[in-house]
Amino acid sequence: MKAVHFGAGNIGRGFVGLILHKAGYEIVFADVAAELIDTLAAADNYKVHEVGAEPRTWTVDNFRALNSATNEAGVIDEIATADMVTTAVGPNILKFVAPLIAQAIKKRSDELPPLQVLACENALYATNNLRAEVAVAVDAETLAAKAIFANTAVDRIVPAQDPAAGLDVTVEDFFEWAIESGPFGDSVPEIADVHFVSDLEPYIERKLFTVNTGHATLAYHGRAQGAETLAAAMDIDAVASEVAAVLAETSAMLIAKHGFDASEHAEYVATCTRRFSNAHLPDTPERVGRSPLRKLSRNERFVSPASELAASGTTPSALLRAMGAALHFAVPEDPESVRMLELLSSLSAADFVTEVMGLREGDALYADAVETVSAQS
Repeated sequence: MKAVHFGAGNIGRGFVGLILHKAGYEIVFADVAAELIDTLAAADNYKVHEVGAEPRTWTVDNFRALNSATNEAGVIDEIATADMVTTAVGPNILKFVAPLIAQAIKKRSDELPPLQVLACENALYATNNLRAEVAVAVDAETLAAKAIFANTAVDRIVPAQDPAAGLDVTVEDFFEWAIESGPFGDSVPEIADVHFVSDLEPYIERKLFTVNTGHATLAYHGRAQGAETLAAAMDIDAVASEVAAVLAETSAMLIAKHGFDASEHAEYVATCTRRFSNAHLPDTPERVGRSPLRKLSRNERFVSPASELAASGTTPSALLRAMGAALHFAVPEDPESVRMLELLSSLSAADFVTEVMGLREGDALYADAVETVSAQS
């Protein structure tokens, strides 16, 4: 079995790559980072160090690496003969990998089973977005015959790494990867560490609106309090209280919408907050808080659950405070932070809410969002 994985960074190597390796796949890493790809191509293996209550180390081998910027033809050939293609590149980069996948699908032999395509991104239904980009260049009949697109929900905290670690990756000892089973029919892949589920939406939203919402809340409030790491931020009572308040709001929404058992969901939330406090992961507010414009967009971790709560008649006060904290995320090294501050200074609060948050007058959250932006401008 062979999988081509776009994104040879820490998540690609320390999460997706590790799980596929354990399932017996040969992995072809594809990335535009020349130095990283050259290092991977020259290496026989790398190690993944899981840290936490149950630490252990895995050795990953049986992989190759290709530069997807300078060797497009090679990447296309690999995808055309692969069983699976996965991504961990960021939702905004999917449009750049889609053309290569499209060309590979058109080139793929009719004798091969359909290519399995999975976008492993922190975004709602990222694979649907990738499919839409691929469909621009592939006719519907060919796409249906030669490819299977399945949405996924991925969860593993992979912090910034020690530059001296080389290819080795340190990750938390918790992970979850859920994939919708429906698109595969009777040909569901055998991947021991993956949960195949008939209805993925509850898993996607539970993860995004608990782990990602809580993590970002911790980052923005923690940075405002001067915390250098997320674990240190969780030790600040005011910050921990804000995280708890946000997760209480998202929990109410998730339980009402998806019918989660309240006690089981409370344990899931407790597990997540323990993960945020993992002192073995020197994660920083700057890393987790980066890309604030995306995080503040309509279908992301703050506005989406807050909108659902507002529509049900509940004021999402803690989520609004987290959005307010995000608006103070001034990190010159992060282009989205720079752009956000430019927009805050050049747009009215109402225009910012419409352009960035995707809310318009008449939306239940609109007035509160405008007030939140006005207070931070």
